[in-house]
Amino acid sequence: MEQTRVAILAIVVENPAQVEPLNQILHQYRQHIIGRMGIPYEKKEISLISIAVDAPADIISALSGKIGMLEGVTAKAVYSKV
Repeated sequence: MEQTRVAILAIVVENPAQVEPLNQILHQYRQHIIGRMGIPYEKKEISLISIAVDAPADIISALSGKIGMLEGVTAKAVYSKV
């Protein structure tokens, strides 16, 4: 069994048109997602999303990379030391 890591993906959505493609990507990786929280920030017209994942490091990196390739969407991963 491959070693997994626990991480948080911090996602900033500045382009509302990318919400559906973002949700499609997250659906593809649903087996690795522990939970998610989304906060719409209407004052700045953005959404802030955090995704908790437990997956091999290459899967987390691929997920973050695919999300970050969406226009108007930024994603960064923060890994636990566990």
